[in-house]
Amino acid sequence: MTEAAHAVPDTDARDGDAASGKGGALTSLSGAGELRKIIVIFLVTTLVVGIPAALFMRWYWLDPEFTTTIGSKPQYMWLLFEGIWRTIWLLVLSCVFGMLLAIPIGLVQVTGPRWLAMIAKGFCTIIRGTPLLIQLWLLYFGFGSLFPSIPGIRESFLWPILIQAWPYALFAFILSFAGYEGEIMRGAFAGVPKGELEAGRAYGMSRFKLLRRIWLPRAVHQALPTLSGEVVLQLKSTPLAATVTVFDVFGVAGKIRQDLYIVYEPLLFVALIYGLLTLLIVLLFRWLETRVPIKR
Repeated sequence: MTEAAHAVPDTDARDGDAASGKGGALTSLSGAGELRKIIVIFLVTTLVVGIPAALFMRWYWLDPEFTTTIGSKPQYMWLLFEGIWRTIWLLVLSCVFGMLLAIPIGLVQVTGPRWLAMIAKGFCTIIRGTPLLIQLWLLYFGFGSLFPSIPGIRESFLWPILIQAWPYALFAFILSFAGYEGEIMRGAFAGVPKGELEAGRAYGMSRFKLLRRIWLPRAVHQALPTLSGEVVLQLKSTPLAATVTVFDVFGVAGKIRQDLYIVYEPLLFVALIYGLLTLLIVLLFRWLETRVPIKR
């Protein structure tokens, strides 16, 4: 009788494991199906737009040997490659450093102290409430014009950096990403179940170890789906760098339009580049979501 009584829970446990495994498999299949849909939609859209564009539009400027009417060889293809690389590192650096700022900004709004939480909340409100273009111009035309008046700055090692435009663009993108992600991380930190934190304290974890081992990983996991969309939006914000003479891929397309008086072809080419980069970002975050274990 006793053996039979113990056999029932074992059977239930095996059934529970089987159900959990089946649910995980269904989730994996669903995620794979969504990825296939995204790829198919992108490919179909590219073919529907790309085939007529390739047949009936002017693409001679992509030839590395192309020569203008005045005899110069601008090599727009190589300029586009440089612009794509500049777009990528602006995106990556702004997201990485912006996220490093967003984590303490979100954490301090949950843990306090109150005066520091108010500062963090005010920063997020200002960043999210003002256009990124205004923030960029304030940094570039505002602070950028103040540095030359500082005594000794022209002789310092910082001067070769301060006279360039990309540091101001990168700094504006970092602040913008930190402002938006700081508010998202606030919600993610607040959404971690208190029971998990109390369990960590019961094990004798220090506050830093509790943050490193439980609170931060769980918060990042909760924010991961939202982070994918935020990175895509950050990619779409990088063309603003062209307004302060940072020639990313959009800036190069603008130069081609001005030099050759062609309108649509450079814009379509840039749209394809942004579409490919967006697809890569979505696929990367979907892969990360499948790699992060979910305990139910």
